Amino acid sequence: MEDSLGPDSAPSVPIDKNKVFAIKPLRCLVPIFPSQGGASSSATQQSPFAFVAPTGPFPPGAAQFFPFVAPSESHRQGGSAPNPPNNEKPYAIPSPVPLNSFRTPAPAPAPPPADNGAKLTTRRSSKNITPYDDGYTQSDGYENGFTIDTEDSSDAIKRKRKIRKTVKGAQAVAVSSSEVDIDPLVNHLLKSFQLLDIDTMLQADSNHELVQRVVLVYNLLRRKITQLDDAKGVIPGISRRADLRAGTILMNKGARVNTKRRVGSVPGVDIGDVFFFRMELCLVGLHAPIMAGIDYLSFKVSGDEEPIAVSIVSSGGYEDEEDDGEVIIYSGQGGVQRSDKLLMDQKLERGNLALEKSLHRGNEVRVVRGLKDVASATGKVYVYDGLYKIHESWIEKGKSGCNVFKYKLIRVSGQPEGFLLWKSIQQWRDGVTTRVGVILPDLTSGAENLPICLVNDVDSEKGPAYFTYSPSLKYAKPYGSSKSLSCRCSNGCQPATTCPCVEKNNGYLPYSSGGILLSHNLIVHECGPSCLCPPSCRNRVSQTGLKLRLEVFKTKNKGWGLRSWDPVRAGAFICEYAGEVITGNAIDSDDNYVFDAGRVFEPLELVPTDEPVKIPFPLVVSAKNKGNVGRFMNHSCSPNVYWQPIMRENEEESYLHIGLYAIKHIAPLQELTFDYGIPRGEKKGLVKKKCLCESSKCRGFFY
Repeated sequence: MEDSLGPDSAPSVPIDKNKVFAIKPLRCLVPIFPSQGGASSSATQQSPFAFVAPTGPFPPGAAQFFPFVAPSESHRQGGSAPNPPNNEKPYAIPSPVPLNSFRTPAPAPAPPPADNGAKLTTRRSSKNITPYDDGYTQSDGYENGFTIDTEDSSDAIKRKRKIRKTVKGAQAVAVSSSEVDIDPLVNHLLKSFQLLDIDTMLQADSNHELVQRVVLVYNLLRRKITQLDDAKGVIPGISRRADLRAGTILMNKGARVNTKRRVGSVPGVDIGDVFFFRMELCLVGLHAPIMAGIDYLSFKVSGDEEPIAVSIVSSGGYEDEEDDGEVIIYSGQGGVQRSDKLLMDQKLERGNLALEKSLHRGNEVRVVRGLKDVASATGKVYVYDGLYKIHESWIEKGKSGCNVFKYKLIRVSGQPEGFLLWKSIQQWRDGVTTRVGVILPDLTSGAENLPICLVNDVDSEKGPAYFTYSPSLKYAKPYGSSKSLSCRCSNGCQPATTCPCVEKNNGYLPYSSGGILLSHNLIVHECGPSCLCPPSCRNRVSQTGLKLRLEVFKTKNKGWGLRSWDPVRAGAFICEYAGEVITGNAIDSDDNYVFDAGRVFEPLELVPTDEPVKIPFPLVVSAKNKGNVGRFMNHSCSPNVYWQPIMRENEEESYLHIGLYAIKHIAPLQELTFDYGIPRGEKKGLVKKKCLCESSKCRGFFY
């Protein structure tokens, strides 16, 4: 300020020292604005302080103000205030306003999600991101808002600043236009899965079926948003994250479960359940904060609020230690000044204080372990490991030389295996221990790029009936078709281009850059033999072999089945249903390994027209004598795998294949199943078989 006072300046009037020493925080001082015509509303008072009025310029929407009463000359020096509308008090403010509130007006924030009805309160910030925002806004790590899941918050700040650069031209149009028609899509999904009006009581205390529906819709929406962004040419790093955006939309639509905050187990969430996004933990009520590792509640004890921890996420962001899978040495949060990476001692506050209080109260704490996702270079998979209790706490010097709080958590006995199962599988991979019941280490004899072991730890049967292993479908004669265009994408097909393979898929690429199927119920047109794109093209996912470590195992009452050592992400390609294409009446009545694409299958996503997907050719596959691991996948009326028709074209020839994809996230060693479908009309030789899937939706039979 040009007219600021010098160090030797003195007030021109006597000072009442009693007033000087009546010190109050600045936020308690009520700014007094000039009245209409530039006269002070209390001009008769004398100011005991020397001051200079601000001269501007002022941001739009903000008027000059004076912390103390000044003579009218000083008011006029800063310029007269605009005349207020009739019958209104000039510049009236209802309460004291901090100085930092006078800034350029920003868009009004979105209202926070509706109260979930819990009587307990959470000590968290009320900041939220505007609906449809993808969350590139960082929090302080403790708020229950929509924030990026990151462990190094200072790095996140840098990424945030980089992402928020202004984008001009066509890119900016693409970003904004990706939101077009998203609301009808959301409403359609919610209606299809009966999530528009969830019963209040059921939403507060949910069940497994409802939890699974919410997570399924979340992943369908997340993948669809990813596909829409791809089609609009949104550049990675500028596009907003689809996982946070989808979660924000569902939260604002009320499509969430277990809204009643609680200590202990969460209804509908089982030990060993896997999640690939922190937003999923929030939607199912397992762990509320999207970024912070400690979730806690506050109880009123003798009039004071006292926090207790309800859940933690141990994902390697701090110096956590683990031993036999039953004990966690968990590091407290904080200790990093985000703006400049300044390290400091952790403080006994917020989450750290909650853990300390839980130690003395002895309450159970939910533990979610964040593990590296082997299918992703940077991703993680979150495993619910059950309930733990805090047995000890202490302070020690961390690697940075600063004090760090440490908490020893021991798993409550009598719970099913969670993380221990993951440790066992890793030991099988590393050859530290041997898988019990292995009959053959690789039943494919090297035909696949990953071995598939044959396991029986149930009885003495030595294996299934003999068959020839074939990793792909065998056509005696391809289907004829009109000549189709082949792509010339030497670097692989890319979205938002004029690639003919993209055009065949209605302008979208069917897969994400990580090989996840982005939409269902449509024929996937993959690149064919005449296309010039490389084998690594993202539109050849089903042609690149297995990505999961599978095993064929003996079930208790359904013969042989199929499962995976790896966690399977929703939309991931599992395998093809390989075998021999048969035509006419060549189906053997004793053939239990027939796949008929002409059967009626319940669609995963109910299309708006309610019309089933039409298969262009009557494809029937027999895997009795020749096939792959797909032949071992059993039927279920509530499956976790969905089949998808895949078309590959070569000049004037067409080849229809059957791909098997995960409907939802699947934990390791859970059986993989799909719905065998219902035949259209009466067919000779078809016999009803008793269904043993034991699901709540079991029809009692299958064909």
